Amino acid sequence: MNKLLVKKGRILTMTTDEPCILTGDILIEGSKITRIGEDLPEEGVDVIINAVGKVVLPGFINCHNHGAMSLFRGYSLDLRLMEWLSHKIWPAEERLDADAVYWGTMLAAAEMIKSGTTTFADMYFFMDEVAQAVEDSGMRAALCQGLLFIDDQGERRLRSAQKLFENWQGKADGRITTMVGPHAPHTCPPDKLKEVMEMARSFHCPIHIHLAETIEEVEHIFQHYGKSPVKYLSDLGIFEDHHCLLAHAVNLSRDDMYLLRGLKGGISHNPVSNQKLGCGVAPVVELRKMGITVALGTDGAGSASTLDMFEEMKATAWMQKNRTADPTAIKAYDVLRMATIEGAKALGLEEEVGTIEAGKRADLILVDIEKPHLYPQTDICALLAYAANGADVDTVIIDGKVVMEQRRLRCIDEKEVLKQAQRAAHRVIYGLRNGVPNLN
Repeated sequence: MNKLLVKKGRILTMTTDEPCILTGDILIEGSKITRIGEDLPEEGVDVIINAVGKVVLPGFINCHNHGAMSLFRGYSLDLRLMEWLSHKIWPAEERLDADAVYWGTMLAAAEMIKSGTTTFADMYFFMDEVAQAVEDSGMRAALCQGLLFIDDQGERRLRSAQKLFENWQGKADGRITTMVGPHAPHTCPPDKLKEVMEMARSFHCPIHIHLAETIEEVEHIFQHYGKSPVKYLSDLGIFEDHHCLLAHAVNLSRDDMYLLRGLKGGISHNPVSNQKLGCGVAPVVELRKMGITVALGTDGAGSASTLDMFEEMKATAWMQKNRTADPTAIKAYDVLRMATIEGAKALGLEEEVGTIEAGKRADLILVDIEKPHLYPQTDICALLAYAANGADVDTVIIDGKVVMEQRRLRCIDEKEVLKQAQRAAHRVIYGLRNGVPNLN
């Protein structure tokens, strides 16, 4: 069993309701944290990482992503969601193949690791290739096949969901878990949602679903079922027996929020994507006051353009302060918790990751704060939440393995990923058989 010692860092454990920063060492044995303290012995240690000048905190948890959509970054901008989907994204996705999804997910993994994300939740297609990319990159992920029932492919997608569970649950040394992924209320009629709920029950796994992302979705459900999307799901019983990860939850009424009280799971708030697509601002402050877990996600880079969780933290804090006209509504430490332990709770992984404490998986990031934009150093949490960015992440450890050190990826050939992702993007977007490599 390899031993790794992180020495003399400022440690933000995320175990407390208020900020608590320790200065000391973290001993990792195998995949787990075993000790935290000052001047831990170096005897028998295989690797020592000098953390002087760095803040050590739990890896970020991106609770909603479509990783392979990194291929669509910059392709389709300044459109409303449904126009963006129907005119641009869905036609391009018809040309997706397994190879493109693999390289798109590897591109996303490289970006996420380099900006401090260690775990992500992903809903997409060709999930064998997504899972393979997770295994190859060294990341941790909760994966689900996107289930839509708007064409004749619904049953095939259900079989793919079952295959994903059978082939990948617990694989990659336990770093891969699976979920069931009904796309959204407006793409899943009641009979199919009941079938999906039964599948989740039989697999003993969570449900990941988009919810109330746009006003158009809310109006669509009201026109067809005479109720809000939240009431639609609630009346089907989805919140009673299932751990649910709800993506977006932007356009909620007060009644909707009351229906979500006691939710097992949580909400993935994705503010950058929501603002870029003009979806609205989620009532995060009110949801948190009701005791509902609110975590952070990026959505796919096709809509958000970035997978940097530092940007999501900034956007969350600034938007909620502005929406409520209250600068105390969301504090720096609040958004750090949303990016770490609250994300773990939303994915049902809080016993494994999300904090730095003995017995948990060693998913850690080291943020270099010896930079002009991070001085003077008076409030470390404020610096991380409001001033830092993904490029400040120096080292990333996932499951006890160093996957990036001094900004250099260890498990990913970055140049090869960039080349293959460029080829795949041109092939999928423009329908070019061999792609057009152009890295200038």
